[in-house]
Amino acid sequence: MDQPRPIQPDPIRPDPIRPDPARWRPGGVLLVADTRACRPRGVVATVAAALDGGVRWVQLRAKTEPDGEVLELLGEVAELCRDRARLVVDDRVDVLLAARARGLAVDGVHVGRRDLPVDLVRRLVGPDALVGLTTPTPALAARAGDLPPGTVDYLGVGAFRASTTKADHPPVTGATGLAAVVAAAGRLPCVAIGGVVAGDLAAVRGAGAAGAAVVAAVCADPDPRRAAAALVTAWGTP
Repeated sequence: MDQPRPIQPDPIRPDPIRPDPARWRPGGVLLVADTRACRPRGVVATVAAALDGGVRWVQLRAKTEPDGEVLELLGEVAELCRDRARLVVDDRVDVLLAARARGLAVDGVHVGRRDLPVDLVRRLVGPDALVGLTTPTPALAARAGDLPPGTVDYLGVGAFRASTTKADHPPVTGATGLAAVVAAAGRLPCVAIGGVVAGDLAAVRGAGAAGAAVVAAVCADPDPRRAAAALVTAWGTP
């Protein structure tokens, strides 16, 4: 019987099971690979194209798929991202833990307003996983900033615009609201999300965000590699 291939360190992720959060600050364009938004092309093909376009961090979002299916999909995406990008899974702390138990190179998890409390998430995933938190208001961002250092690694802020891929998104912030959340977040880097397109990236950077997360701008584009490349170019060098 074939032996499983050992996981090898790579330049982006020094230890693929236990990344070093101190070396990781979000920056630039994050692809949220949403299973529904990626139809009919599929998540794997979309992520592969986005990586070819220059995206260097990916979030897998699978809201409706069964646990086992999400774990298998995460494994496929992890192989694509192994030496090219950071990878986090949306919401699914259980799937992250299962992936790490399987030895998959998954960096962390992003949790939202209706998920487990972020301090509990940190206790579950340990000190070395990356943990992102959705914080749509300055008050919530300030509260996150007051948590013990190491509880949260970055904040997701939005919706920057009305989103077509998430009907229950928070109220729209725009650049002004984003800047207010960034100011309240203090030491925590912020990533704008929600309807972001290439033309928004200058305003997102101007508001002080460290990065911008996109869904439809890549997943729904007929040419996701070209779309990703255009976004990366529009963002510029962090």
